[in-house]
Amino acid sequence: MNKVKVTFFICTVFVFSVFGQESVQLIPDGEMIKIIGTRYSVNYENNNVISETVNAGKNVFDGDFNTFFASYESSYTWVGLDLGEKHVITRVAFCPREKWGNRLMLGVMEGANSPDFGDAVPLGIITETPPDNVMTGRSVDNSRGFRYVRYVGPNNVRCNIAELAFYGYPSEGDDSKLTQIANIPDVIIHTVGNKEVTSKEDYIRGIVSFVSEDGTLFYSDSLEIRGRGNASWNFPKKPYRLKLYNSASPLGFPAKAKNWTLINNYGDKTLLRNLLAFDISRRFEMPYTPAGRPVNVYFNGEYKGCYQFCDHIDVRKNRVDIDEMDEEDNSGENLTGGYLVEVDAYAYSEKLMFESKRNKIPVTIKSPDDDVITPEQKTYIIDYFNTLENSAYITFPYTYVDYLDIQTFVRHFLIGELAGNTDTYWSVYMYKPRGNNRFYVGPVWDFDIAFENDNRTYPINNKRDWVYTVGSFPNGGTADFIHRIITNVQPEITALWKKYRDSGAITAENLVQTVDDYAAEIDASQRLNFLRWDILNSLVHQNFQALGSYDAEVDVVRKFIEERVGWIDQKLGYIPTQNEAVSQGIIVSAIHSGIRVEKVERPVLVEVFDVTGRKIFSGKANGDINIPVSRGVAIVQVSEENGNRRVFKCLVQ
Repeated sequence: MNKVKVTFFICTVFVFSVFGQESVQLIPDGEMIKIIGTRYSVNYENNNVISETVNAGKNVFDGDFNTFFASYESSYTWVGLDLGEKHVITRVAFCPREKWGNRLMLGVMEGANSPDFGDAVPLGIITETPPDNVMTGRSVDNSRGFRYVRYVGPNNVRCNIAELAFYGYPSEGDDSKLTQIANIPDVIIHTVGNKEVTSKEDYIRGIVSFVSEDGTLFYSDSLEIRGRGNASWNFPKKPYRLKLYNSASPLGFPAKAKNWTLINNYGDKTLLRNLLAFDISRRFEMPYTPAGRPVNVYFNGEYKGCYQFCDHIDVRKNRVDIDEMDEEDNSGENLTGGYLVEVDAYAYSEKLMFESKRNKIPVTIKSPDDDVITPEQKTYIIDYFNTLENSAYITFPYTYVDYLDIQTFVRHFLIGELAGNTDTYWSVYMYKPRGNNRFYVGPVWDFDIAFENDNRTYPINNKRDWVYTVGSFPNGGTADFIHRIITNVQPEITALWKKYRDSGAITAENLVQTVDDYAAEIDASQRLNFLRWDILNSLVHQNFQALGSYDAEVDVVRKFIEERVGWIDQKLGYIPTQNEAVSQGIIVSAIHSGIRVEKVERPVLVEVFDVTGRKIFSGKANGDINIPVSRGVAIVQVSEENGNRRVFKCLVQ
């Protein structure tokens, strides 16, 4: 870099106006504004620092493109400024180390008011390789004032940045508008001491923040975080279990709870299979479908990828809504429930599990918890599950109907088959309410290898029988138990499929539209995700092919659904019944900031739900109407007085 350029950069203070405020470059002076960050390496003698080696943080504020900051550790390293007082940041600029511009890809700018950056939120992320020897600027849309600002290098690049600049003005600011990186929510996690999550058993402490609704909705709380999952825990992109300090409803979810999950979707290159399955569950009117939304996750300043923020399956209102037992519920009706169990191939690694007597079915007791359940309660639920199991083997009369809710069993079966989920009976949640003799099946869970994503069952639609007959099971005993029930409920399976096909709730067209809407919603996020996890050309988990592009992966799901609906129609001998709701030709579409319902010829009830299942509008229509709805995915249900209904999904911009 020549001397003229160096002098210009150092001596010139950039000044511009933002909303009437004078925004300037925030230049370190060693007194008010100080350089902070990760050291490269340090020499010690008797535990005292002797000297720091080259490539220090001061190099990124010296105006020289030929010097740079680099770190000894490969990840979670950073450089920034202590501004001395809060500033609203309006702009950032950066320059890579020459010929190493790719090392800035997914680098994150953060602002914080705690010196350990525990409360930090992103100000921006670098999504394109910046050019050498020139400052690349980005505006910042964030109204909060920050004392501390920094650049966090992406994973495994030792930070490596040549120049860095922040611009802003002194102000406390407010939380009216925070930066949201894409059009899906951000989940931002910082752990104490920047600790990594390395265990599924041991929690570490930290702070979590949620930014949503285009940056206008913010929630933060202390948390504990650990790993979760079985096969998914072994992936490079890790899944997490979050435990908030306070019960809350982040992102407007129906349940108020402390426990939540972040599903990693590593083996699902569409990043939407679980969300699509939850949508199908709601269409089949399961009593409870887990709430879930796609989110961008940041961990200790590093971008981790596109995840699914989701309910943790437990007993509470707006989840598995049954009585929660305590230590005194040891007799009479109180002893009969509620219980939540899981037929679980991984049960043998759980603290609270049993094998059924007849078929050796592995079952985990999920509720009551292992530290709460009493001997009487454990004995009761084990004996009752054994009674259910034995009832499936009584040929006449069919007593299993006294111990199993057939409607939820059949709905659960059809959801799994429509999705082509080979994991349907590898893990099955079931719950028993208090004072009720029956086990209810659900909620549905775990669809990352569904919708034609399993090399063991591809191609599913070429098979003559149901997926459950060719899928994987915990053991033969579970398979035989399930098969005995399914064999006896064929009329119920046919009737329910016909009901939801005739109503218009299940059609190839509306399910493909749901896929398209989710793909559009997460498009910006998936681009970041596959920059972070370069696997589109690789076989991971149970993939049978690697197509090299996100669109091609999503198209696999589209084509599978189009074929699968017809496959089940043929399997069950379904013949459509023309009904009045369909004959009306009602059209539901997204308009700017809302939903339009048109071609309504007779009175209908219009209900609008968000993706978590929360109702946000309900009203009668006897003609065309416009309904104001916030941006995002909305599910619209149109019902006639005779019970006929149609379900639509729209992406509101």
